[in-house]
Amino acid sequence: MNLKTRQEYDLVRSCLEGSEQAFKGLFDMFAPTMMAVCTRYAVDKCEAEDWMQEGFIKAFNNLGSFKFEGSFEGWLRKIMVNTALKHLNKPSRKVHQTELDQFLDTGYNGEILSTLAVEEIINVVNQLPEGYKTVFSLSVIDGYNHKEIAEKLGITESTSRSQLVKAKKALKNKLHKIMKLAG
Repeated sequence: MNLKTRQEYDLVRSCLEGSEQAFKGLFDMFAPTMMAVCTRYAVDKCEAEDWMQEGFIKAFNNLGSFKFEGSFEGWLRKIMVNTALKHLNKPSRKVHQTELDQFLDTGYNGEILSTLAVEEIINVVNQLPEGYKTVFSLSVIDGYNHKEIAEKLGITESTSRSQLVKAKKALKNKLHKIMKLAG
């Protein structure tokens, strides 16, 4: 067990014993990473912050169900993703199919990603239509397969695959445009 994992487990055990300092320690340790998770699905920073807070409340209320078998970070990340998806699946925020006509049909230069800062790439991902952004984040960033994505979003596997292909194409086109403007 590595030092970070040991520190996580010690904090979790202290939380289970009621230590408020341990709760703060876990929050401080994971808030930046979990904020990044929520930001991938949210429309804006305020929404991401709300979801992260809700996710931490769920995690802390259900800390007793953590089995100490995998990483605490992975367990917490699943809670954050599920919290975000719960909000995305509300009727007012259903995933919508969007046409790609608004994007230029240009080639992709493989060096684009190496010349942009991570924040710029995340900003471009956040500009994708909601359905594309959600499927892209679940698949590429969080590692879910199309069957899992379909179940979580209430769509078909073929819709998930289609949304991912369209998201990648739109992302490539947007990144290419940025490079043309910068170049």
